[in-house]
Amino acid sequence: MSYYKRHVFFCTNLREGGRQCCQDAGSVEARAYAKQRVKELGLTGRGGIRVNSAGCLDRCEEGPVAVVYPEGVWYSYVDKEDIDEIVDQHLIAGKEVKRLKI
Repeated sequence: MSYYKRHVFFCTNLREGGRQCCQDAGSVEARAYAKQRVKELGLTGRGGIRVNSAGCLDRCEEGPVAVVYPEGVWYSYVDKEDIDEIVDQHLIAGKEVKRLKI
């Protein structure tokens, strides 16, 4: 069994030269919000949920992006409401959020 039930990686990469990147689309703030929300819900630690930053996940054109493991489900999001939906539906209830999948 894996240490975490689910592990979420938010791309927080910053690309040079004006190329589209997740950091320019607010990914750092989104990751911080998701991490805080999971912590407030008491879902962290062994057997729980871990929220991490990631370097380039090479899907910036579809971003900002996050990926949830062990399922390997990729999401794009726009605002805190989207993050809330990913937390509530996927991370807690185990149901993919189809409208946000990429």
